[in-house]
Amino acid sequence: MSSTSYPVPALSRQIELEVKRSKFITFVANTANRDEAEAFIRSLRILHPQASHVCWAYIAGGPDTTVRSMSDDGEPSGTAGMPMLKVLQHSGLGDIVVAVVRYFGGTKLGTGGLQRAYSDAVAAVLKDLPLSVKVSRTKLNMVYDYPYEGTVARILARFDVAETHSDYGQQIATQVAVASAELQVLRTELVNNTAGQIDIQVAND
Repeated sequence: MSSTSYPVPALSRQIELEVKRSKFITFVANTANRDEAEAFIRSLRILHPQASHVCWAYIAGGPDTTVRSMSDDGEPSGTAGMPMLKVLQHSGLGDIVVAVVRYFGGTKLGTGGLQRAYSDAVAAVLKDLPLSVKVSRTKLNMVYDYPYEGTVARILARFDVAETHSDYGQQIATQVAVASAELQVLRTELVNNTAGQIDIQVAND
């Protein structure tokens, strides 16, 4: 799947595993950016104030994004957050956060045991997780004269375009959200079929 479309969690879910009397409660959710992921983690801390640890990892964007982070939350360094993030990276999913709430059961698991427990917890919550496909989109602002209204409409109908909105003044101003993979081809089609009489700008928002 291309970097402009990628699988994401279709819903949130949680599972619970027990390892040597320690409870590992794993949560997964679809979060589109860093702020959403960190808000989700904060909400779990509020729901589980007595937990020994709330370890987490997230990927904010497509699977190849560099916007990713993780935390051991007091577990020995490298035993929780990094194993969790590695499972996420190997999953090929994007826009995803996982958090493991641990309640200590009295028996230490050791470095290797912790790494396996946190990896297994994430793998378990991802198993058979319903997915959807997110299409990365780019918003365009276009301004053109009325004689080209039909031409523009016919071209847009051939592309993966959403959120179409037009304002009618001295000229027509149309905003669309086009699949990013189709952006350059769409731009070329519009310019060529209006004799260059269309202004196309990528929207800042």
